[in-house]
Amino acid sequence: MNTDALLSVSGLTKHFPIRKGLLQRQVGAVQAVDDVTFEVARGETLSIVGESGCGKTTTGRMITRLIEPTAGSIIFDGRDITHVSVSEMRPLRRDIQMIFQDPYNSLNPRHTVGTIVGAPYRIQGIETEHGIKRAVQDTLELVGLNPEHYNRYPHEFSGGQRQRIGIARSLALKPKLIVADEPVSALDVSIQAQVINLLEDLQDELGLTYVVIAHDLSVVRHMSDRVAVMYLGNLVEIADRMSLYTTPRHPYTKALLSAVPIPDTSRRQNRERIRLEGDVPSPIDPPPGCRFNTRCWKATDICRTQVPVLTVFAPGHQAACHHPEEPTVATPATPAAAVTQAAETSAEGDA
Repeated sequence: MNTDALLSVSGLTKHFPIRKGLLQRQVGAVQAVDDVTFEVARGETLSIVGESGCGKTTTGRMITRLIEPTAGSIIFDGRDITHVSVSEMRPLRRDIQMIFQDPYNSLNPRHTVGTIVGAPYRIQGIETEHGIKRAVQDTLELVGLNPEHYNRYPHEFSGGQRQRIGIARSLALKPKLIVADEPVSALDVSIQAQVINLLEDLQDELGLTYVVIAHDLSVVRHMSDRVAVMYLGNLVEIADRMSLYTTPRHPYTKALLSAVPIPDTSRRQNRERIRLEGDVPSPIDPPPGCRFNTRCWKATDICRTQVPVLTVFAPGHQAACHHPEEPTVATPATPAAAVTQAAETSAEGDA
């Protein structure tokens, strides 16, 4: 185990039981997450990507202990928090916070911004030097909001401003780790770049560690140090940002990258678009062997019978595949340019 790791996850598993009948006997289980292992170093941004239903949000909620893992271990800052009680977890909430996906439903419409952002201080019983109100106003200013908004309600703000309020709430107690669940997916593209830049600036200023959950690979590339790719509850590839985008080794990762939009039309014409056939299998009854074998164009008999293990292909680059892609350097996309171009287009439209 890396001694510099702030978070170490080993064999993390979550199966949701399916119960039927009067006696509520268990007749099956939704295998949401199965045997996921990774580490996050201090000050690092690890992004977890994949299609909807792959288990990335469930992984994030287990890390923050919002749901109980079925198996595996979660080591945070040298302490095993896998099965700690609610009362034992309460003081740790200062160091582990979460930014939720929907800025509209994650804020209580009956509470003012001051009440929402100040809640962590009151729950933890923390006294500040100049009072909670001053601390909340300083935090609002830190995320780019006017301190005078203290007495306003969530419905008075735009989607981007609401997400900033959610970010301010998560920053109130100066945490060590923030799990951001699709932090910009509900926002307009022109606002996404602003929120991403804000998260990066806050990381540099406060020394934060991020676990970012996303499906948008362009957003992931712009803000990540490493990227972990999940499919149907399994971790299929994990690598540093440049290695994953230029030399993907798992076919699923290659298919995801082929769908990333490229603003440069000349490079777009030279890129192969991989279209996956069929639907994602049910997590209630996943296929044997490699779970991607039902949609993979390289699948053979071994893929249908033996589960591939994460194999090291290069320093820091692991993939679980019986027939990995050759390490030919692909033409990298420039998603940051795509976000910038979209923002400029939106601004011209508004003008």
